[in-house]
Amino acid sequence: MSITYYVVAAGIAALITFTLAIVILKLSHRYRLYPNIRERDVHTRPTPRLGGIAMFLGIVTAFWVASQLPQFSLIFADPGPVIAIIVAAFMITALGVADDIWDLDWLTKLAGQMIAAGILVWQGVQLVTLPIGGVTIVPPVLGLVLTVVAVVLVMNAVNFIDGLDGLVTGVVLIANGAFFIYTYVLTTSIQTQSEYFNLASLISAILMGACVGFLPLNWHPAKMFMGDAGALLLGLLMAASAVSVTGQVDPGTLTSGRYLLPALIPILLPLAVLIVPLLDFGLAVSRRLRAGKSPFSADRKHLHHRLLDMGHSHLHAVLIFYAWTTTVSVGLLALLFVPPAQTGWLVVLLVAAFAVCSVITFAPLSRRKALEAAVQHASPADAISAQAGRFDPLDAAANDEPTDREHSADGQAAEAALLDALRKEPS
Repeated sequence: MSITYYVVAAGIAALITFTLAIVILKLSHRYRLYPNIRERDVHTRPTPRLGGIAMFLGIVTAFWVASQLPQFSLIFADPGPVIAIIVAAFMITALGVADDIWDLDWLTKLAGQMIAAGILVWQGVQLVTLPIGGVTIVPPVLGLVLTVVAVVLVMNAVNFIDGLDGLVTGVVLIANGAFFIYTYVLTTSIQTQSEYFNLASLISAILMGACVGFLPLNWHPAKMFMGDAGALLLGLLMAASAVSVTGQVDPGTLTSGRYLLPALIPILLPLAVLIVPLLDFGLAVSRRLRAGKSPFSADRKHLHHRLLDMGHSHLHAVLIFYAWTTTVSVGLLALLFVPPAQTGWLVVLLVAAFAVCSVITFAPLSRRKALEAAVQHASPADAISAQAGRFDPLDAAANDEPTDREHSADGQAAEAALLDALRKEPS
């Protein structure tokens, strides 16, 4: 089966990434190659953040191994796009490492990201058509602009959610799993295969392998972070994969009865698998612009910070992101396999899944409100109110005020302390 060779490429990426990550981890501790704790950080001890280097080397090695396999000869028959992807990946990894070490200004980072996206466009990894109303040819200048904007947007969206142990690694793993299935089904359903479809599948498989290899060191409590180098690298490759498919697919090849809304899936699926990072990116940019700040300025008000402030533990917050990403991406991917006559059941299942995710996400609010109500009715009122203010970071988060980092990281401990204070208060 052809899928076996994708597994081989993913396995090489996983093995090399894991091995080199351990080597880099030991070198980082020996030579103290890690930054100080920042105010917005959730972790409480200095942690190496050069994991992106191991991921890049694992990805490049996997591409080289794939180039030696005759099954992937169609991809490497025109090496231009692959070379452009590797060069852009090297550039964005170097930019991320420099930012992790020297904390570059946002204009420098944005310029580097745009140049990396331009390298992709230079070798033809860009939008040339859109699957709207058949095949709509995009004017060259517009295609260039849309591609650069899309690549920069995805890179920053992925980077913005890199705030909790295992968060980006798991989200990217889930998203690329869904996208790999889509591109693989797309390839096998088309009479004449194109290198663009195979390249997209190969990128997704290699990305999954790199994430699997890095996740053991990045799981909570993380021994190593991927840093901006790793997050931007993952975003770049995800964008390249999505652009390859969205820009080349002919919806006319997907008009069999088992496909629903075939013309829109190539556009909607990349958005679906990135819905959580894109939502966080949009909220962050809007929030910072309203405050008169740079859209790339750092703060501690991302969605994962909000979940911690609501009372979720570190692990629960990460799993909630996983659940939302899985629900949205798998839900849309199911449109490829569910006949139109059975879409009603699919809608019911999706609504139920969204309801479960919502309940899990907002459950701490009910506990907090009940706790605050108990505090407000206890006596003496002044002392209890003081305790309530101390242990309620939600109001501060809602008003865009800074919150206590150590408290937010452990909402359950705060609740326990507050209940203990209530029990000790004289009646």
